[in-house]
Amino acid sequence: MNPTDHWASLLQRCVVAESCIAGKSIHAYIAKAGLLHLGLYLANNLVNFYSKFRLFPDALKVFDEMPLKNIFSWNSVLSMHAKNGRIDAAFDFFDQMPEKDPVSWTSMIVGCNQAGQFKEAVLMLLAMVRDGCPPSQFTFTNILSSCAALEAHNVGRMVHSLVVKFGMSSCIPVANSLLNMYGKCGDSLMAEVIFDRMTLRSVSSWNTMISMYSKSGQMDLAKALFEEMTQRSIVSWNALIAGFNQNGLDHEAIGFFSRMLTEPGMIPDDFTLTSLLSACANLGMLKVGKQIHAYLLRSEIAMIGQVSNALISMYSKSGGVENAQKLVAKSASSELDIISFTALLEGYLKLGHLQPARQIFDLMKHRDVVLWTAMIVGYVQNGFNLEAMELFYQMNSKGPEPNNYTLAAILSACSSLASLEHGRQIHSKAIRSQEGLSVSVCNALITMYAKSGCIELARKVFNQISWVREPVSWTSMIIAFAQHGMGKEAVNLFDKMLGLGIVPDHITYVGVITACTHSGLVEKGKAFFSMMQNAYKIRPTPSHYACMIDLFARSGNLDEAQEFIQSMPVEPDAIAWGSLLAACRIHKDADLARIAAEGLLSVDPGNSGAYSALANAYSSCGRWKEAAEIWKMMRDKGVKKEKGFSWIHIKKKVHVFGVDDGLHPLRDAIYSMVAKIWEEIKKAGFVPDVDSVLHDVDDELKEEMLSHHSEKLAVAFGLMSTPEYTVLRVMKNLRVCNDCHNAMKFISRLTGREIVVRDATRFHHFRDGFCSCKDYW
Repeated sequence: MNPTDHWASLLQRCVVAESCIAGKSIHAYIAKAGLLHLGLYLANNLVNFYSKFRLFPDALKVFDEMPLKNIFSWNSVLSMHAKNGRIDAAFDFFDQMPEKDPVSWTSMIVGCNQAGQFKEAVLMLLAMVRDGCPPSQFTFTNILSSCAALEAHNVGRMVHSLVVKFGMSSCIPVANSLLNMYGKCGDSLMAEVIFDRMTLRSVSSWNTMISMYSKSGQMDLAKALFEEMTQRSIVSWNALIAGFNQNGLDHEAIGFFSRMLTEPGMIPDDFTLTSLLSACANLGMLKVGKQIHAYLLRSEIAMIGQVSNALISMYSKSGGVENAQKLVAKSASSELDIISFTALLEGYLKLGHLQPARQIFDLMKHRDVVLWTAMIVGYVQNGFNLEAMELFYQMNSKGPEPNNYTLAAILSACSSLASLEHGRQIHSKAIRSQEGLSVSVCNALITMYAKSGCIELARKVFNQISWVREPVSWTSMIIAFAQHGMGKEAVNLFDKMLGLGIVPDHITYVGVITACTHSGLVEKGKAFFSMMQNAYKIRPTPSHYACMIDLFARSGNLDEAQEFIQSMPVEPDAIAWGSLLAACRIHKDADLARIAAEGLLSVDPGNSGAYSALANAYSSCGRWKEAAEIWKMMRDKGVKKEKGFSWIHIKKKVHVFGVDDGLHPLRDAIYSMVAKIWEEIKKAGFVPDVDSVLHDVDDELKEEMLSHHSEKLAVAFGLMSTPEYTVLRVMKNLRVCNDCHNAMKFISRLTGREIVVRDATRFHHFRDGFCSCKDYW
């Protein structure tokens, strides 16, 4: 044997044995013995040895010192650059090559493909064909992989024509690559044609088709193909089980897993178990999930990455959030993905525990916009609106740019807080970030402006997207009109919506019937209730029934409201009874009020409003003894009356007032302002409505009590604290009383201010001595 061949063989063994030290020792001996000049074959093996061990400078040094080089020498160095991600160096070296063969071109295509430079890989193939160099099957498999990654359907079809031209159609790896490319590009028809024409198919061919059908939701075809297979791999089972899971067929996923366990030699891997845990999470099957967890522990499968995340998601969604918390404590919180974090967050939300979720959020290293949004949404959904606002501003200062979901969520928090100033700032940010015309953001803006008392701004936002024929946008605007007592506008918009062919849903009808309720449009409301059932086949929900009861009761048709309740196919809920009870007090029907209160307490025994509303109904009718009995009953049962309070936003701060509030630091100045306003509006013709005081005391004391109602204190503070002609926006947790309603009309005329008051059910806009509700509320 030629001595150089012996040393070349030893170098090849070092590569197989992954022994770098031994290879370097051999090189040292070869150099010392002066054998390199004796053979090109030995030098090429040395270059290949150093390339395999990624010792690039050594490989290049050997290459540069070679007295003779052949195409193999050049290809070895080229492959070293290309396959190790040194793609720029590969391009430079490729340009220097004196000649190129199919291996040279394919090395470049493989390198581009592995580096994610798919377009460059395609261009390299076109140059290769132009150069008259025939592609190999390895060339085609890599280039088709690039086309699949780009979802470049047209380019893939061109490559397919080259496959046919070079007679590679019957080559199984190439055919499988074609199947994969067409599947990724969504051309299932062409994939089926190729599959049907294959005379020989590998297990990979079948798996590719099953995966394609699964990803496109055609699980019946995926299952049928699976059943045809004579030989299956773990990939076959994984593709089908994952397909069932991803398409919402979780029971089928678990069923096929059970069947898989009966197959000889078929052992589930981490991909199988990840899909199965996801199915258990979706179904809330905690017991099965625990069994899989036990299997993972027995089989010693590493519970990291996707397996760990799937376990945490399963426990979080299935009521085992404590177990999820233990898993998080054992693993690195920073490794949690967004799906697991969101699931864990939902688990904590169900328990009302947001602090642990926030702690995990703070520990995570990579917090993308989805993660920030998930935490903000968690705060908003659980009523922690101020915390949501604080986190949003942290995101602005040190996090990613918010997307339309983030902005919609934080606008929802602004709506709940009725924080117009913050809402306007976020609107400006949405415009700057080009999310201002996003339908979800615009819908949230409509609601925010409406709940903050700016109905015209809400209308302006709606007009920007009114061309979008999406029911949610139109419904949001109809509800906004309803909240502001603009019944005719709501009805007109609803009619326009129908005229454009936009189909209303059950929420739309809640909005339009509510609009009729607050404007006294009884016949219109009845017509819509009938239309909903007969024309659109929408079955009424408790919300629709409550709206109808409120429609009749507010208009004084208490008998019709009572008859409607008796004819309902479902039991009235707390909102329905509460609507009737409130109307009984307004229309002074104490006997029906007792029936309504009993009905309300039967479905909501702890409702303090039932007692106080009934007592107030008795008081309004002058039945003081019966009212006193109700108050005594409340004391004996330990039922606390809901206290009325009002609040106003002044200079980014919320000021809250209760009746006879003595806690505000400017109490004396506020009470002086109240007394001054009280005297001035009385001079202007205001007559205190002492009947609004539902206590058996003398009129002088009643008048003093009326003057200190929480909304009057809030307005007085607003007048003291804002420039002239500024709009005052006051929020109240209960229904505004008759006296305050009348007083606000006089105050608006006296001060030249617009005063917007949001009570428990709607908005009142007081301007120049008139209210937008036209005294119907």
